[in-house]
Order: sequence, then structure tokens, then C-alpha cells
Amino acid sequence: MKNKKFLPRAVAMAAIGFLFVGFNTQAQEKWVAPASADKIVNPLKGDANAADSGKRTYKMLCVVCHGAKGKGDGVGGAGLKPKPTDFTSAEVQAQTDGALFWKLEEGRSPMASYKTAIPEKKRWEIINYIRTLKK
Repeated sequence: MKNKKFLPRAVAMAAIGFLFVGFNTQAQEKWVAPASADKIVNPLKGDANAADSGKRTYKMLCVVCHGAKGKGDGVGGAGLKPKPTDFTSAEVQAQTDGALFWKLEEGRSPMASYKTAIPEKKRWEIINYIRTLKK
């Protein structure tokens, strides 16, 4: 039942995020999560089923900007500044799950915050999927 409510809300949040893309064209500094984010523990760490579910959610919501292989080369991200993150990079893969989770929750322009649009468990599943995108 929750998934039936989740998808329309998540799609609406993604669409709202795209509306604001044009309002921020300045380059931004490197995005660093606060140190406290490193202490956030992934309750689904190593769960292959969670990664599979995260892949499905990623394909619905993230692929348009981050690309099918997570390289930040999606068609929706072509004109964005800053460019969408390349999840396959060593820099991203070196971040803690907590830091990635914090970024997904908080967002930054042009990426929307997904704290309320995507349920917590789904956000962790996306993090688990991102971990499978290593180069």
C-alpha cells in the first residue's frame, strides 16, 4: 500500500526538482556531508535484495540525471550545474553510506531533497545499489 503512494509523490518531487534547475546555473563548491553523517549506519548494508530493489527505484527516479550506469551522464543532467554526481567514481565510492544517505535526504540545487518523497528504507536501498556501480 505504501508503495502506491510513494511512486506518485516521488515522481512529483523529481518533476519539481527539474523545474528549479534553470534557476541555479552557478558552479558550486564540492559537496561534502557533515561529519555527523558518517555516523549514520546503513541498516541494509550488504543486502543483495535491497540493492536489487534500489536499482528499480534508481531507474524510476535517478537515471534521468545520473544515467543508466550512474556516471552522471543522464539526458536530464546535461545542462545542470553542477553536473550530476558520477556514482562510479572512487571519490563517491570512498564516502560512507551515511554521507550518501545524508545527501539523498538533504539534496542541494539542482537536486531536490528526497527526505519526504522517498521512504527511508527505499533511500537505503538506493545507497546499496549505488555501491554496486563501482568502476
